[in-house]
Amino acid sequence: MKKYNNGNFNIKNVGEEVELYGWVAKKRNLGGLIFIDLRDRSGIIQLAIRPENNNYALAETLKSEYVIKVNGTIVERESKNLNIPTGEIEVDVTNLEILNTSLDLPFTLTDTTALEDTRLKYRYLDLRRDEIKSKIETRHKITFAIRDFLNKEDFLEIETPILCKSTPEGARDYLVPSRIFNGKFFALPQSPQIFKQLLMVGGMEKYFQIAKCFRDEDLRADRQPEFTQVDMEMSFVDEDDVMNLTERLIAHIFKEVKNIDIKLPLRRMKYDDAISLYGSDKPDLRFDMPICDITEIFKNTEFTIFKDVLSNNGIINALVVKNSADKFSRKDLDHLTDFVKTYKAKGLAYLKFNEEFTGSIVKVVKEEELNALKEKLNITNNDLVLIISDKYSVVKQALGALRLYLGNKLNLISDNYELLWVVDFPSFEYSEEEGRYVACHHPFTAPKDSDIDKLLTDKAHCYSKAYDIVINGYEAGGGSIRIHNQDVQSKMFEALELTEEQIKDKFGFFVEALKYGTPPHGGLALGLDRLVMLLTNTDNIRDVIAFPKTASASDLMSECPNVVDSKQLDELGIKIK
Repeated sequence: MKKYNNGNFNIKNVGEEVELYGWVAKKRNLGGLIFIDLRDRSGIIQLAIRPENNNYALAETLKSEYVIKVNGTIVERESKNLNIPTGEIEVDVTNLEILNTSLDLPFTLTDTTALEDTRLKYRYLDLRRDEIKSKIETRHKITFAIRDFLNKEDFLEIETPILCKSTPEGARDYLVPSRIFNGKFFALPQSPQIFKQLLMVGGMEKYFQIAKCFRDEDLRADRQPEFTQVDMEMSFVDEDDVMNLTERLIAHIFKEVKNIDIKLPLRRMKYDDAISLYGSDKPDLRFDMPICDITEIFKNTEFTIFKDVLSNNGIINALVVKNSADKFSRKDLDHLTDFVKTYKAKGLAYLKFNEEFTGSIVKVVKEEELNALKEKLNITNNDLVLIISDKYSVVKQALGALRLYLGNKLNLISDNYELLWVVDFPSFEYSEEEGRYVACHHPFTAPKDSDIDKLLTDKAHCYSKAYDIVINGYEAGGGSIRIHNQDVQSKMFEALELTEEQIKDKFGFFVEALKYGTPPHGGLALGLDRLVMLLTNTDNIRDVIAFPKTASASDLMSECPNVVDSKQLDELGIKIK
C-alpha cells in the first residue's frame, strides 16, 4: 500500500528514506541531471536522478503521465521553489520502476484553454488537473462536515428508494420501464419528498440523506439532470427551528471548509419584498441597486406610453446606476434595450443627469415629474436612470435581470459571501399552460395558518410556510413546514383541482399514512452541487461533479444515452416510434 503523500514532505524530512508513487508531471534533463516532478493527489515533489545512477537510462525513457515507483532519500534542494510546499527539498532517487506507460494526452493538463467537451470526453484525465481535483476534494470536506454536524445533532442517515412512483406537480420525471410489469414504469426521484415525510410518520424524528435526485429538464450552468441534495426532515418543529438549524449547519460548513465566520442569525426577506426590490426570489445582495417604484410620480402623466400602461393596471419602475452615465453610449443603451426585450419588456427608457436631465423621454415628461424623480431617487451628477413600464411581472423580471447584468458588467459585485432567507412564498402560481393554479413548491407545503381558509377562495393571496436559503444570488436550498393534518391536505388537493381518482392514483399510500398519527414536521434540502460550486468560486456546476453530463444532458465519456438492442426492448414491451 502507498504509504506517503508526495505533497506532505518539507525541509523537516531531510534525511528520510521514502518509497513514493505517482505520475510523471514533468521531466527536465539539465546537463545530464534528470529532474522529474512526481505528482500524486496530494501534490508534487521533485525527483533527482544522476548520470551515475543505475536507473538513469530508464529515467530517460519516461514521458508525461507515466506511472512510476521510486525509492530514495529526501535531501535539501540547491535551487529552491518556495511557490510549492515541497519546494525546499527533492528526492535523491536510488531505485526507479515504471508501473505503467501512457499515450500522449488529448490535451495538456496545464492548458486552461482546452475545450470543455474534450475535457468531458476524457474526464478521467481532467480529474488529474489541480483545478478540478481541488474542487472534488472540497466536495468531500463539505459532505464530511455535514455528516459530522448532523450526527452530533442526533439525526439518522437513512436511504430512500431510487425506483419510485411517478407523481404530478413538479418537473418532468425520468421514467424506468418495468420488465416484469410490461407497460408500467418506475420514476427516478426528483427528491425524496414523500419518503422523508413517511419517515416522520414512522417516528424517525430527525432524518438526513445525501440523496441522488433526477429531473428531466432543460439544463444550464448551475443545473444537471442528476444532482445531489442534502435532504433533512424533522418532527415537532416550526419554520424557525428548521431555519435556525440549517443556518448553523451552513455556518459550520463555511468555518470548516473556508475558515469563514458567518454572522448569525441570517437576515430574512419576504418573497414579495424580494420580487419588489430585486426582481428575483434569490436576490444577489453583494451589490446595491434596488428596483425603485416610480409609478406614483407619473399617475397624472401625459406621456402616452406611461399613461396607457397605468390605465391597464401596470407599473413604472426604475434602476439608478450611480456615477455611470458616461459609461453608456447610445449603442450601449440600445444593447440594454435588446436585453430587456428578451424578458418580454417592450422597451427601455433612460435618463442621464449632469446638472440637468437628458435622455430618451426628457422631452415627453413634465418638468415636475423630472424633479420628483430627482428627489425620490436621490439622483446626482453622472447617474443613469433606466425605466421600464409594463405589467408587474414583466417589469420586475426584466429589471431584476438587468440589475444582475449591470452588476457584472460594471464590476459592482463584491467578493464577500452574502446569505439570507427568503420566506413567505406564495402557495400557488398560475400556470398559463395548464390554465389553473399549481403548487409553487409541492402539494405538501403547509399554508400559513391565517391562509387556510383562502385555499379555495383566494389562491392568489395564499402564502406558505416555505423558505429558501440564498447565497450570492443562488438558491442554495429550500424547504417548508409540511401539511400533517389530513383535512388541510385534502383541501390543498382540492385547491390544485386534483380529482379523487388522481389523488388515489398518485398519492393514495401517502394520504393513507396521514391518517395514522402524523406528527407536525418540516424540513429542507440543500443543493450539494450548488453549495460546492459557491464555495469553490466557480459558476459551472460541472466542475464540482466527478462525472457530469454536458449541457445537452449527455455523457461524452461513456457515450450515453445510447441505443439498446431489440431484445431488451422486447423484454420491456417497448416499441420505438
